Amino acid sequence: MVDPTSDIGDVDPEDAPACAVCGAAVTGDEHRVRSWVEDGNVEHRHFCDDDCLEKWDG
Repeated sequence: MVDPTSDIGDVDPEDAPACAVCGAAVTGDEHRVRSWVEDGNVEHRHFCDDDCLEKWDG
């Protein structure tokens, strides 16, 4: 992802993060992110929408 603060929809699909569940480019306004610290490193996962997030959290 080029600019994590870019406007919604302003990210080229080729530069967008992939959904951690379905692998689709995450460019829409339904985008969800989960971040956490593990072993001193910040980890994060991107999701297309609430459905993919729920599948991952499940």
